[in-house]
Amino acid sequence: MSDLEIRRATDDDIPAIVAMLADDPLGAQRESPDDLSPYRTAFARLADDPRQHLVVAVRDGRTVGTLHLTVIPGLSRRGATRSLVEAVRIHRDERGSGLGTQLIQWAIEASRREGCSLVQLTSDATRVDAHRFYERLGFEASHLGFKYRL
Repeated sequence: MSDLEIRRATDDDIPAIVAMLADDPLGAQRESPDDLSPYRTAFARLADDPRQHLVVAVRDGRTVGTLHLTVIPGLSRRGATRSLVEAVRIHRDERGSGLGTQLIQWAIEASRREGCSLVQLTSDATRVDAHRFYERLGFEASHLGFKYRL
C-alpha cells in the first residue's frame, strides 16, 4: 500500500469530500453533490476558523477519506477544552483498509496538541457498524443525543 497523507482540506477537495458524504443511505438523503455552492460557502467559514480542522486523507493523489475536527473551549470539566469529531468518511474502495483507524488516531493526536482533555463524537443511531468501530478504538457510548431542526 502506498503512502498516505493526512492534510488540511482545500477548496479543490470539496467535490471528493461531498461525494464521500453522499455515498451511503443517510448521506444520499441529505447531501447534494450536483450543487457544490453551499459547500463552498461553508468551507470558506471553516477555513477562516482556526478551531476547525477539516482534513482529507490522500493516497496516490486521490482523496480517499475525510474527517472534521472542531476544538471547543468550555467552562465545564474545570474549564476543559474538548474536541468533536464529525463527518468521518472513507471512500468505498478504501473501506476495511485501516484508513478509518488512521484518521481517528490523527484526530486524537491533533486533539492532544490542541490541549483537549476529551475527544467526543456522535454517530447516527442506525450506523451500528460505526458504533462497533468507535468502541474498538476506545470510545465509550456515554450520552443520548438530541436534535432540534431549524
